[in-house]
Amino acid sequence: MNSEEFSGLLWEQARLLYREMSWRQDTRPYYILVSEIMLQQTQVDRVAPKFEAFIREFPDERSLAVASLADVLRLWSGLGYNRRAKFLHEAVKYIVNEYKGVFPRTREELLRLPGVGPNTAGAILTYAYNEVAPFIETNVRTVYIHHFFEDGDKVSDKEIMAKLTETIDREHPREFYWGLMDYGSMLKRQGFGRLAQSKHYKKQSPLKGSVRETRGALLRALAGGPQDIARLKRVVVDDERFIPALEGLMKDGLITKNDSLFQLSQ
Repeated sequence: MNSEEFSGLLWEQARLLYREMSWRQDTRPYYILVSEIMLQQTQVDRVAPKFEAFIREFPDERSLAVASLADVLRLWSGLGYNRRAKFLHEAVKYIVNEYKGVFPRTREELLRLPGVGPNTAGAILTYAYNEVAPFIETNVRTVYIHHFFEDGDKVSDKEIMAKLTETIDREHPREFYWGLMDYGSMLKRQGFGRLAQSKHYKKQSPLKGSVRETRGALLRALAGGPQDIARLKRVVVDDERFIPALEGLMKDGLITKNDSLFQLSQ
């Protein structure tokens, strides 16, 4: 398949598969930042209601920046990977304090934000500012491996980036990427992901039975207020995951201990 054929196919799929999302209807940079952090390792159908609730509570950077981390974590509950909430909270505080409330427009400025790496920076530039800023994530890998590297073994992101740079629509990068996201999602649902062929893709570990599962349970328990360790052990499964989960949350700054009581970080 050549670049022209791919472009025609992608735009056809983009029209057929387009999904309505709040952060597509309103592409202000803050909305894109929140949605992209939420979408890291989490499916769209789980993110959509959480995004709506989050924006109702914290409609802009300043309202989120002045909130306590505890309030942010309570609203984040259910999305998992709770360090993302802390990164998002720190990122908007950086925007308010260091950038005087003006959302950054350059890749260099975006990369200074906690929790924002090259892919998230590229997504913000693409979706918020409609700039050509190629980035690679799971759906992008799915589409390009399916059409250009079907027989490839351990396809590198460098190879995918070269083909992406060649085929990206430079007049409509935002809509082009929406098409990639929707088409890639459909291919995965139909069993054409082929992500095992990607050199860089890492499969998400199962939640059930993991320390991550216990971390989430501890945060949900503490959302109701400070508790001592005995109480926590009664409401959270007390097994070999308990101490690593508790210590990990403290190390990440998500919970604190005051005398004998643990609580969400303020």
